[in-house]
Amino acid sequence: MLELLTDPAAWASLLTLTLLEVVLGVDNVIFLSIVTSRLPAAQQPRARRIGLIMALGGRVVLLLALGWLIGLTAPFASFLGIELSWRDLILAVGGLFLIYKATTEIHVMLEGDTDGHGHGGKPGSAVFAAVLVQIFLLDLVFSLDSVLTAIGMADEIVIMVAAVTIAIGVMIVAAEPLSAFVQRHPTVKMLALSFLLLIGVALIADGFEFHIPRGYLYFGVAFATAIEILNLIARKRRNGTTRETAE
Repeated sequence: MLELLTDPAAWASLLTLTLLEVVLGVDNVIFLSIVTSRLPAAQQPRARRIGLIMALGGRVVLLLALGWLIGLTAPFASFLGIELSWRDLILAVGGLFLIYKATTEIHVMLEGDTDGHGHGGKPGSAVFAAVLVQIFLLDLVFSLDSVLTAIGMADEIVIMVAAVTIAIGVMIVAAEPLSAFVQRHPTVKMLALSFLLLIGVALIADGFEFHIPRGYLYFGVAFATAIEILNLIARKRRNGTTRETAE
């Protein structure tokens, strides 16, 4: 342990892995923001904190169970010539759920009602326990992807746990301002939902051994986000000009 504290390579590994975990955690925070948006406003921050704490607990447990986790990558069946492991199955099912959730939320934004009870996806229409179940299920998928990345980049379990813990801490701090920003701007929320659709497709592709480099996805999202930021700035200036003209 003391050797790791004085080893520059260990610190470099910790920094690199932490940054990567933060990047990989962006989709987790976006999902938290969207899935908690139907809860009463007073419950939303609590649900996001609990969700991220569950994510931390799940990732640490997976890291401590490395032998079992590695066993998940062993093929147990084949489909159309593709060998499938439990990891592949979990990723594919998680991707399907993510696509379903993002598509449902997009439909709510466009049509205003999907449940047939008149809630229309408004804040307060969701049940706290049901939201936590959804968060827990997706956390399992995101945690599996995140932990497998950590295993591939570091040799020491202490470094992996420290990187995951720091990354979750950063996400806890960023969750509230990011969620508030997404909820204030419907076009940003639509962009975030489109991002979740992309991640869902990527997870399904990973499950069938068609790996899509995450760099391509994140570059596309970053480019679209930059355009949306320019649109927000232009819209704000137009609104300011309109108010000055009216005065």
